[in-house]
Amino acid sequence: MRFMALLALLVVLMLPLSAAHAAEETEAPTPSPSAGATGEPGSGETTVPAAQPPADGPYVRVRLLDEAADEPVTGVTLTVESEDGEEIGSAQTDPDGVVIVPIPELGTYTVTLDEDSLPDGIELGDSTKSEIIITARINGANGGLFPIGVQEVETVSFADRLTTSLVSGVKFGLIVALAALGLSLIFGTTGLTNFAHGELITFGALATYVANRGLGMPVVLAGVVAVLVSAAFGWAQDRGLWRPLRRRGTGLIAMMIVSIGLSLLLRNLYQYSIGSSRKSLSEYVSQARTDYGIVSLADKEIAIIGISVVTIVVVCIALMRTRMGKAMRAVSDNPALSASSGLKVDRVISSVWVLGTALTGLAGVLLAINSQINFLMGFKLLLLVFAAVTLGGLGTIWGALFGSMVIGIMVEVGPLFGVPSSIKEVGALVVLILVLLIRPQGILGRRERIG
Repeated sequence: MRFMALLALLVVLMLPLSAAHAAEETEAPTPSPSAGATGEPGSGETTVPAAQPPADGPYVRVRLLDEAADEPVTGVTLTVESEDGEEIGSAQTDPDGVVIVPIPELGTYTVTLDEDSLPDGIELGDSTKSEIIITARINGANGGLFPIGVQEVETVSFADRLTTSLVSGVKFGLIVALAALGLSLIFGTTGLTNFAHGELITFGALATYVANRGLGMPVVLAGVVAVLVSAAFGWAQDRGLWRPLRRRGTGLIAMMIVSIGLSLLLRNLYQYSIGSSRKSLSEYVSQARTDYGIVSLADKEIAIIGISVVTIVVVCIALMRTRMGKAMRAVSDNPALSASSGLKVDRVISSVWVLGTALTGLAGVLLAINSQINFLMGFKLLLLVFAAVTLGGLGTIWGALFGSMVIGIMVEVGPLFGVPSSIKEVGALVVLILVLLIRPQGILGRRERIG
C-alpha cells in the first residue's frame, strides 16, 4: 500500500507537466531533399539527408546562412517557440542549412539559435541576434532566412583554451559533486547502490520546468520549489519503498535490483510526460559572456558555481557540527551500535534521503539552467556520478567531492588533447580505471577487510 501511495504521488506530480505539453509530442523532423540558397529544392546531392516537410499542416522552414561566405551553416540547433514562450520543437540544420519544424497552428513564432552548437572556428558577429520572428500565415511552408553573419574566430592560444576548459570543468564538476554528495550520503547510511539516482537528477530539472513553464514562476523561485519538491519525493520514496524493504530484511543486492526497476519506471514516466524532445526554461537560455581577464563567464555560470560552492560548504559544516549530522555519521559507521545507543536509525535514514534527494534535485536544477532539459539527462550523468563517488572513495563525503572535481575537469579538458567531444566522458572513465587498478578503495577511501 505504501508503494502504491508513492506511485500515486509521483503521477500527481507529473500530471501538470503532461497536460501543459500535450501539444509538444510532435516527433522530430525526418530527413529530406536538400534546398538551395533561395529555399527552393535544389539538385545537389549530399551524403547526409536533408530536412523533409510533413505530409500536411503548417510548418516553419528556416535556412541558416553565413553572410560573409554566402554559404549554409550545417549542424546548428534551432529551436522554435510560440508567442507565449512554449517550445514547439528543435532540430539541427541539414547540409544546406535548412531546418523544418511542424507547428500546431498559424501564428507568430520565434526561432532561436543555440550558439553552443555553432561549428568550431566561427561565432556570431557583434551585431547579429540569435533569434528571428516568423509569422505563419499559410497551411504549408512558412519560410525565413536566418543571416547570422558569422565571423572567423581569432586564433586562441592553447593556454587560453585550457583556462576556459578548466573553468567549465570546475562548473560541471560542482554539479556532479552535488549529485555525488547525495549518492554518497545514501550509500553511506544504507549501503544501497541506488541506480535510480540519475532519475532523481532529472526529477529536479523537470520540477523546475513545470514550475517555470507550467506555473509561470521565475527560474530562481522555480528552482527553490523544485528542491523542496525533490526533498519531499525523497522522504516519500523512503517511507513508501525502502523502509518497508529494510524492515523485511531484504538484502542489498535485491534492493539494488529494485532501484533498477524504479529507474526504468521513472524514466518512462518522464518520457510519457514530456516526450523525447529537448525543453528549455523561459529565462537564462542564452546569455552573453563577460570577460573577466583570463576567462569569460555568463551570469548564469557564475550563479551555478556560487550556489554549488555555498551549498556544499553549508552541508559539510552541518554534517560536521550539527546533532543530526553527527547522527548521520554515526549510523554510517555502525547502524547496530547507533540503535543500541538510543539513536532512531529509521528517522536518521529518512533525514538522509531528504537531504540526499534535495542535493540531487539541486544538481538537476542547475543542470537545467546550464543546458536544455531531456528525460535522459540524469541517466546520462549517472555513470559519471558513480565514477566520481568510486574514484574518491565509496561512502566518504570528501572523496565524493574530490572525485567529482577530477571527473568534471577531465570531461571538459579531454577534447583539448584529442578526445572527440561526442565521447569526452571516456577520458574520465579511463582515469577511474587507472586509479582503481592502483588503489581499489579510491583516492580517499579506507582499506577494509572483506570476509
